[in-house]
Amino acid sequence: MATIVVAHGAWSGGWAWRKMRPIWTAAGHDLWTPTLTGLGERGHLASPAVDLETHVRDVVGLLDCEDLQDVVLIGHSYGGMVATGVAQRRPERLCRLVYLDAFVPEPGQSLFELAPPEVAARLRAAAVAEGEGWRIPPLPQPPDTSAEDVVYARPRRLPQPIRTFEQPLPTSAIPPLPRAYLYCTRVGPEDGFRRFARRAATEPGWTLRELDASHSPHVTSPELLAAALEDLLRVAPGTRS
Repeated sequence: MATIVVAHGAWSGGWAWRKMRPIWTAAGHDLWTPTLTGLGERGHLASPAVDLETHVRDVVGLLDCEDLQDVVLIGHSYGGMVATGVAQRRPERLCRLVYLDAFVPEPGQSLFELAPPEVAARLRAAAVAEGEGWRIPPLPQPPDTSAEDVVYARPRRLPQPIRTFEQPLPTSAIPPLPRAYLYCTRVGPEDGFRRFARRAATEPGWTLRELDASHSPHVTSPELLAAALEDLLRVAPGTRS
């Protein structure tokens, strides 16, 4: 039995994890999927002031207000930035960090520093052209996303405040919590996450697993993702795949 908290990806929200709720609840896990400020049902709070710090505080506030302990914190994609920031603030409430096809920053890094330069430039240009300079329009969903899921997600995927990508994490150290990386191997032409999987394969303290899934397995392959997490919960931290 685990307490699982999800830091969701960009343009997304807690709504995107709806398929995981019945699976993990049936397995006896306590699942929390907070939506970050300015996204999903909290889209009315979007503003140019929303930044990475805002989103870290969203999750820290959940941990504190609900008094959650021994948390498995999952960061998906951009959520890896948020999860790392939470680990800097509340390591005593966490038992494991799980990066799901996610960015893995060092202290003082921003997402735009980790993204390929051409991708960062394209996102900045899109914000200027379509988002008044501060809203990044959503990227397309993985090509294997079902038509039904695309229709469900389309009105719920909202622009991402650009400062969440621009603001670096604090320079404070990241505590040495057990870490796992779930790398999704069905990649497109721009695979920005392979290098983080390679890091997990070589650095001590990591557990690496590969999933035969595209970038959002909580949508396209929920049973596979659930099985991968159960496997992680059974093995000792730092075990290689």
